Amino acid sequence: MRKKVVLATGNKGKVKELARMLSCLDFEVLPQSEFDVTEVAETGTTFVENAIIKARHTAKQTGLPAIADDSGLAVHALGGEPGVYSARYSGDQATDQSNITKLLDAMAGIPIEKRQAKFLCVLVFMRHADDPTPIICQGEWCGEIATEQQGKNGFGYDPVFWVKEQNCSSAQLSPEQKNTLSHRGKALKLLLTQLQNQIG
Repeated sequence: MRKKVVLATGNKGKVKELARMLSCLDFEVLPQSEFDVTEVAETGTTFVENAIIKARHTAKQTGLPAIADDSGLAVHALGGEPGVYSARYSGDQATDQSNITKLLDAMAGIPIEKRQAKFLCVLVFMRHADDPTPIICQGEWCGEIATEQQGKNGFGYDPVFWVKEQNCSSAQLSPEQKNTLSHRGKALKLLLTQLQNQIG
């Protein structure tokens, strides 16, 4: 019988991506929406804290192992902002576009050589709600903040995240290219290795 694991997100893209990567371990990845998991306040000040909060909450409400991710953008010239507040950078009713607009305004006048940024992703695997040693994996993706939006793929800050080695924005990459390079793709690979070691 396939082992079930709940993904602490309502994002269908993340569920699909994770299910594909964990298929070799015979995991059935289920979205938390199938269990009516309630929202939980992300009160942590770091990506690790927030991912643990989400994974523990989902494991507790479903009685199954859970995987949660917390990710965001850290801009060097802004002292690491928006950081853990990436999704709600422009307020509680933030949209991808309002966040990008606020970021570009904040970066106005900053020269290209000082526009370094990185995407960060922390993935947490919790075997049960009281798991004292959850698996924690982190990935990062370094780039720069472009001066204008380019590309239609991806989501979030992808249109302004410039990938120097590809000479394009993250939103101009194919999904396959992005998964190979991205912070989430790197964290997923680490998680896969850890799970294989534990199961093997």
